[in-house]
Amino acid sequence: MKILLTGSTGQLGSALLHQLKDTDYEIKLTSRRKPNEAGEYKWVYSDLLSGEGLDEAVKDVDVIIHAATSPVKNSKIVEVLGFEELLKKAEHVRHFIYPSIVGIDQIPFAYYKHKLKAEELLESSGIHHTIVRATQFHHFVENLFLTKPFLKRYIVPGNFKFQSVDVGDFSNHLMSLVEKKPQGRADDFGGPEIMTLREMAELKIKMNDETNKALSIPLAGKLYKSFCEGKNTNPSRKMGTISFENYLSNKLDG
Repeated sequence: MKILLTGSTGQLGSALLHQLKDTDYEIKLTSRRKPNEAGEYKWVYSDLLSGEGLDEAVKDVDVIIHAATSPVKNSKIVEVLGFEELLKKAEHVRHFIYPSIVGIDQIPFAYYKHKLKAEELLESSGIHHTIVRATQFHHFVENLFLTKPFLKRYIVPGNFKFQSVDVGDFSNHLMSLVEKKPQGRADDFGGPEIMTLREMAELKIKMNDETNKALSIPLAGKLYKSFCEGKNTNPSRKMGTISFENYLSNKLDG
């Protein structure tokens, strides 16, 4: 079986590449730059912005795991327009695995709107597929909110709720789907616990023995309300095994 991994240089793509190294699959990687961990695997340049290289990338592959994403820059072009072009060229594949995000149909955020549109494009493409939504990754939450204290304060929208999941847990789950039949929209994959952002900040301070403090601030708007209400969580799908505390501990252990 030949598997194409898109976005092989990103956080999820790197975790998937690590998982793929322990398999007997024939692996092809595609991204705008060659990953350092590519090793002996075939790498093909492709760009969802321009469409360059997509034909060669999808040629002769059986399964595509689509880890390529662009949450900030050129989001609509990459997530919707570029993705649509990829689907047109991938009609022959037996299984298209699409990682998505919990709550994209309930949270008013442009990137989430684009991910939802991509799901709809895949569902209407006729390609056999599995869409699986995950909650936010541990490293994403930490990097976005808990890396740069201001005047020894982590300033956080403290009522935000997260069910963060380890990227390794999720990549392992995605790999388990390769040998299964396409499921369409599969069950969500959430982290093992739901915490407020303030709780996460205080846990990091405690575990790292920091002198910083957590300072909660209220925000207004529909986006803020969505995260406070936990629209980005799924309490019935606590599938991950590595908690945020485990993640922090693993970082300390190096």
